[in-house]
Amino acid sequence: MGSTARPRQGAGIQGRSQQGRAARPTKLHKVRSATLAALEDAENDLPMALRHRLVELLDEIAEQSAAVRRIESDLAEFSSRDLRSQRYQTATGVGLIIATALSASYGDLMRFPSGRHFASSLGITPREFSSGNARRLGKITRRGDVYLRQTIIHGARSLLQSAARKRRRNQSLDRLGEWALALSERAGHNKAACAVANKLARRLWAADHHRADFDPNHVSQPPAMH
Repeated sequence: MGSTARPRQGAGIQGRSQQGRAARPTKLHKVRSATLAALEDAENDLPMALRHRLVELLDEIAEQSAAVRRIESDLAEFSSRDLRSQRYQTATGVGLIIATALSASYGDLMRFPSGRHFASSLGITPREFSSGNARRLGKITRRGDVYLRQTIIHGARSLLQSAARKRRRNQSLDRLGEWALALSERAGHNKAACAVANKLARRLWAADHHRADFDPNHVSQPPAMH
């Protein structure tokens, strides 16, 4: 089982503990200590069979957590030798998992003629419906690698959350963060996350193209007229 099983098991532990009227923590990292305290309390009415199952669940979570740490260690070791994934991680919302997955799956992004083509390969460009002079954009195409598309959209959500925290703390925002929050207020969080993911993909392509760190304050310039 992967790391996504840990929250489900944590919720299962909380539900089972409630059956014996043990106090339930609200966050996963507190589940183990609270459950151990409930198991050590001889005066509560947790059935013996339930106690055994809770111990098994705690052991499973510990095993999965150790497996996740080993995977993260392997990814960190890969990243330490891979300049491309290091460059990607300079972008807000792009962490170790997204950067290494993108680098390992796509390699050199120069095979795409533009950032728009790269974003399109991930399925995060909107469908376009045009009629005469009217141009209307629809939902994203959802083409390409599902896992990579989902991870970069999660990265976009992380960027939105980070920008929102900075605003609440009256901290300065970069140009990308300001744009993302303004879009979220106009169009809603989910549509904004897809649009931010699209922009992130284009910027990551540009960073790889220019062999430079991600610039959240970058302003695109139209091509020079000859």
